[in-house]
Amino acid sequence: MRYLLAILLLMIMPGMAVAADVPIKDFFKDAEFESVLLSPNGEHIAVVMPRSDRSLLVVLKVDDKSVVGSWDYGKDYYFQRVTWANDERILYATSFKTGRFDFQVGLRDMYASNIDGTRRIAIPHGNFYGLVDTLPGERDSVLVTRSIENAFLFKLNVYNGKITRAASSPLDFGSFLVDHEANVRYSFGGMGDGSSVVYRRDGDKWSMVDKAAPFVGASMQPVGFSADNKQAFVLKSVKGGPQSLWRIDPVTGEGKEVSRNGTVDASRLLWSSDHRTLLAVRYDDGVPYWDFIAPDHPETALFAGLVKAFPGKVVAFSGISEDGNRVLMHVYSDRDPGQVYLFDRKAGQARFLLSSMAWIKPEQMSVMKPVDVKTRDGMVIHGYLTIPAGSNGKNLPLVVNPHGGPHGPRDEWGFNPEVQLLANRGYAVLQMNYRGSGGYGDAYVSAGYRKWGTTMQDDLTDSVRWAVSQGIADPSRVCIYGASYGGYAALMSVVREPDLYQCSVGYVGVYDMDVQRHNSDTSQSEYGRAYLNTVFPESAAERHAQSPIYGVDRIKAAIMLVHGAKDERVPIKNMHELVDRMAAVGKKPEQIVVEKKEAHGFRDIDNNVNLYTKMLAFFDSHIGNKQATAQTP
Repeated sequence: MRYLLAILLLMIMPGMAVAADVPIKDFFKDAEFESVLLSPNGEHIAVVMPRSDRSLLVVLKVDDKSVVGSWDYGKDYYFQRVTWANDERILYATSFKTGRFDFQVGLRDMYASNIDGTRRIAIPHGNFYGLVDTLPGERDSVLVTRSIENAFLFKLNVYNGKITRAASSPLDFGSFLVDHEANVRYSFGGMGDGSSVVYRRDGDKWSMVDKAAPFVGASMQPVGFSADNKQAFVLKSVKGGPQSLWRIDPVTGEGKEVSRNGTVDASRLLWSSDHRTLLAVRYDDGVPYWDFIAPDHPETALFAGLVKAFPGKVVAFSGISEDGNRVLMHVYSDRDPGQVYLFDRKAGQARFLLSSMAWIKPEQMSVMKPVDVKTRDGMVIHGYLTIPAGSNGKNLPLVVNPHGGPHGPRDEWGFNPEVQLLANRGYAVLQMNYRGSGGYGDAYVSAGYRKWGTTMQDDLTDSVRWAVSQGIADPSRVCIYGASYGGYAALMSVVREPDLYQCSVGYVGVYDMDVQRHNSDTSQSEYGRAYLNTVFPESAAERHAQSPIYGVDRIKAAIMLVHGAKDERVPIKNMHELVDRMAAVGKKPEQIVVEKKEAHGFRDIDNNVNLYTKMLAFFDSHIGNKQATAQTP
């Protein structure tokens, strides 16, 4: 309890002040960090720091936060897969990013380096490697996987870059799971047609233990082993339902369920400092929480106590030292982008290290509330409603904000700059995880296949009607805004429901499914084409019926379109065709924003300030309060 009190004293209690207009720029400035990882001995942290056109990698000494080493590879280079190989050496990859929405078009290189920048080497073909295990018992090597016609496992020497083949599996592409003694036990991944497969290794022989149809997802995913290596932990789905955690006999497959939520998949696992005991499972059901499954392990009380020390916030653990003394954690909430703390078990204190966006004042932000909506066909969908701070939550102008993807991603509870900006200007924001979204089981994902423009849109419509029925939304002041698939939904919704929305903003949106099938970067690979053929309607007639460009004659809402001229994921041809089709029926967008140097989402801060200034003015003119106010850039 001594350390819990110390943590509580470090926390700032939220204020009760009514939010003032926060400058647009404050919401979109680069955060101070993207990820923070603790070294095995707990003496250093590796920090990835985003910048508008690149990211930086910095290693800091924990005790005084002094810089030990730093890396900057220049414009358009972004750090990924940063890993501590041992206390003095790190692995990292660089990639090329074209747009704001976490879109990497190709890995460039992989490196190993001492933390002070010395003895840096480029790993030959390293950009194709995926980490499997850091081999805590071996100082010089890690296990990596690479798919070359089929999946291979290699031991990589992190000092000289040499690789030694350890195993291969029948998968076209995938990874491996080793036990605590580094014995290869499972291989899991996919085939070229998009099907998911899991193999178990018995001696030198592989046996298939699970297979699922293309783009549905395996019903079993191995994730670890018991301390004695006799039992395996797997994430298991029954009939496409949410994954739960099971402990099984690897040979027979028999076992029992040890943790489940029932609504959402398990999203993260928490292991002990010696990596041998699985302590907890995280579920992102509304507000994320940890389910602790090893009550007798001494570190369970440690982690559970740290979670309780930050009420109303989420604690994401970023590492524990091998001696179990130091714990790194990122603490955040819906109104707070978060801070990084280092808890010292011996001292019984948590020390502040870094703040994500120190200029954001949580007391000026708005609460994000989990909500459930029952749709017209009886399915329950989940999402979030953000009510402007200081409002009574009734009869508000509403912006519906469908997420991109759509299959796999989902909206989560936490600080969202776009949502907070809209709420700060007086708009309620509704984010629903419509069918097709990830995180709720494979049956939920596949329920959206071939139904982008039908039942997935009905989910959004039913959610708006729910918000109106609850007295939250003023039915005469509803707009919809989204990016990527969300941009598609923003236009398809006003085609299907012309009287429901006053305005719509499509940002880098898909407006013609056949443009995506022939012109997008997704269509350039066999796997990508298989995906599009799975999720899009089979017939041209139905693809047209579900493409907004063929329904522009039904649009009554005011339209704003936003695109990057260099977008390869959703080519700007989508927007041009939409504009032409609207012109053919005597209509035109009220506002068009095109940035010549941007791609799939704007990265430049000035471009973002310009975009959101115009977007807010657009919303104000159609659903804003009676007297729209000037926006603060």
